[in-house]
Amino acid sequence: MRDIKLVEVRSELAAGTRGASMGIDALKVASLDKKSDFFSKFDPVNVKDANDYLWRGNEHPFAKYIDGVYEVIHNVYTTIKDLRERRKFPIVLAGDHSTAAGTIMGIKAAHTDRRLGVIWIDAHADLHSPYTSPSGNMHGMPLAICLGIDNLEQKQNEPLPGTIAYWEKLKNLGGKNPKIIPEDIVFIGVRSTEEPENYLIRHHVINNISVAESRALGIRNTAEKALHLLRDCDQIYISFDVDSLDTSISKGTGTPVPDGFTIKEAVDLNEALIKDKRVCAWEIVEVNPTLDTENAMAENAFEVLESTTISLIQNF
Repeated sequence: MRDIKLVEVRSELAAGTRGASMGIDALKVASLDKKSDFFSKFDPVNVKDANDYLWRGNEHPFAKYIDGVYEVIHNVYTTIKDLRERRKFPIVLAGDHSTAAGTIMGIKAAHTDRRLGVIWIDAHADLHSPYTSPSGNMHGMPLAICLGIDNLEQKQNEPLPGTIAYWEKLKNLGGKNPKIIPEDIVFIGVRSTEEPENYLIRHHVINNISVAESRALGIRNTAEKALHLLRDCDQIYISFDVDSLDTSISKGTGTPVPDGFTIKEAVDLNEALIKDKRVCAWEIVEVNPTLDTENAMAENAFEVLESTTISLIQNF
């Protein structure tokens, strides 16, 4: 267990609704309700958030709180870089999904010579930039940050000069080169996108295994397909957003989307994926107990977290 490090990031700046910062503690409550000793097994690393920016007011309409988001992503980046340099396996529990950019950057910076693949289990593609985002919420931008893509061909917005300056700083964290390339992304379950994102998916031929295709293939074969698509990668990062789950399970996330995975499918998928020896980090995000009743999403998400970690330990 000493080679696995639990990383807690209580940031919610980049979400459109408030409460994601409480998701980690909701997971801990869920573990108690299930009489699990999971959290007693780890000495967690707490990454400093910047949620106090919420009281300062937003000055960046097309990339809300990007000044604070930059601070959080930088903190995640340095934490993950350090852990990976010490050959630790980060299991990241985060509030909003923007922090995934810091995770990817840290993995890449620790081993710049290793090609990094990303398995993105999510209802959303998160490929927006300040130039294209319809909401300005930065949890929809982490992959664009790591790809270094502005998508000016689909420009919808005129970001302020200060916003652009922070956006450039974000893209250049950990080096000016892109941290990943489009062909090294595999979406699983993405089903809610806007045209600027669809343009990038088509243009770069980014693979997306839909929920329907996953069921047709079977979950084990879905995992095998995703890993095969990343066969040229030296290391793999898995990001699990709880909005990949169906809305019948819970409304306890900021952007729920119907027609998602069941809990069993999510458990089986993550257990299968994390057995690949190239997987070097796993992340779970976007539990928001303020949108929920009886902590339902956290209880379901904790089941995924615990089972995936057990699978990891058994194959470490």
